[in-house]
Amino acid sequence: MSKHLVFLSLGSNINRNRNIKRCLIKLQDVFGSIESSPVYESEPVGFKGKHFYNLTVKISTEMSLIELTKSLKSIEDENGRVRGGERFSSRTLDIDILTYDDLCGVYDSIELPRPEISFNAFVLLPMADLAAKHIEPKSGLSYEDLWSERKHDILAKQKLWPVKFEWPQGVKASNSV
Repeated sequence: MSKHLVFLSLGSNINRNRNIKRCLIKLQDVFGSIESSPVYESEPVGFKGKHFYNLTVKISTEMSLIELTKSLKSIEDENGRVRGGERFSSRTLDIDILTYDDLCGVYDSIELPRPEISFNAFVLLPMADLAAKHIEPKSGLSYEDLWSERKHDILAKQKLWPVKFEWPQGVKASNSV
């Protein structure tokens, strides 16, 4: 079987340090070597609540998109994720598939690449940190160029800042604070 290159977005605003660390450890257990962007703290989008920790992670997997989705939902559930609430609300852990290889379109009700890459600072900046030269499949631009092109508009609406984070052993973090 061939390996698929996948980028994930992780976020938490409930016990965020613990939940992000536990998630990274579980991702290592399931996928082996992982690479991570720095961790950013950001204000919630779409609701009032505690600030989030956000980061992006690069994994390689032989799982199909459906298998990967089930595996990631299981990790969210293990970290106390409550489903069925409001779309924009506090989260113990949120794991979104940003890209799966270079797929473009809707697959099993998952839009790829994930649209918020283009307009949420807490997704695009970590992607630019982690995968600067990688090409975003829909726009054809590198994440570095996308960030450079959109950062002024995005940062006018959303604030985020890097935070110190104690990484679990073995996680390769790019440009950590």
